[in-house]
Amino acid sequence: MNTKTVLRVNGLRKRYGERDVLDGVDLEIAQGECFGLLGPNGAGKTTTLRLVLGQTAPDAGTITLLEEPVPERAREARQRIGVVPQFDNLDPDFTVEENLLVYGRYFGLTQGEIAARIPALMAFAGLTGREHARLNELSGGMKRRLTLVRALVHDPEVVFMDEPTTGLDPQARHLIWERLKRLKSEGKTLILTTHFMEEAERLCTRLAIMDHGRIIAQGAPRELIAEHIEAQVIEVHGPGVEAWLDAAKGMAARVEFAGETAFCYVINEQPLLESLRAQPQLVYLHRPANLEDLFLKLTGRDLRD
Repeated sequence: MNTKTVLRVNGLRKRYGERDVLDGVDLEIAQGECFGLLGPNGAGKTTTLRLVLGQTAPDAGTITLLEEPVPERAREARQRIGVVPQFDNLDPDFTVEENLLVYGRYFGLTQGEIAARIPALMAFAGLTGREHARLNELSGGMKRRLTLVRALVHDPEVVFMDEPTTGLDPQARHLIWERLKRLKSEGKTLILTTHFMEEAERLCTRLAIMDHGRIIAQGAPRELIAEHIEAQVIEVHGPGVEAWLDAAKGMAARVEFAGETAFCYVINEQPLLESLRAQPQLVYLHRPANLEDLFLKLTGRDLRD
């Protein structure tokens, strides 16, 4: 069975002044995927989303969203998508219910149609009984869940999310992750940007890592980790870590320092672990390689502003 392509981007370029913000981006996202767009600050993620949504015109390249050319027919495409912005932009003068009613009218729904959908949306967001609450009565997690279900009020085919769990505590983050998994199981296509590598690894069917306006890696999270990085990581810190590393030279395939912590990337971890057992002054953590290790290898450890 052929899977429908909901978003196709070819050769996308965008320049601001002397800077190439996007430098030949290609993407293809299938119906029912959860696709993650990752990258350091300034990598081009937000610009990519703005172009795909028709909010900015590209300098070169083509965009097809739900079989509609963008930006030429971006308005028509947007009628079939939901958008969860990075920062909540709910109307503080309206109640929870009124925020949904007003938003739904933008998509041509009648008040009756929206009202009929509100109980299910409230249950999905864990906000049942809060329909008449003002925004100042809601916690940050509640507001974030309301922003999510507001994007679902017109039953969109594709949901774009920019940093969906930024600023949330672990309980609220895990609740939103469960809701996003449910949307995916219902056949929705999810496209998200995130700085939380655990979030991307948990949710994404596939992802792309961007840096300096280009896509530098793309694929399923576990496949990318296996392709680009050693299987095991041992983090070591404490007095004498550099001297120990010098003596243990050759036991790690690759070593990186971040502050006073050594990250030892290994294929066979046993020789290093045996060496560490004889160094009680050193503190160490042994774990499998993860998406954050991959991200840092490909984009570097330097801060981006």
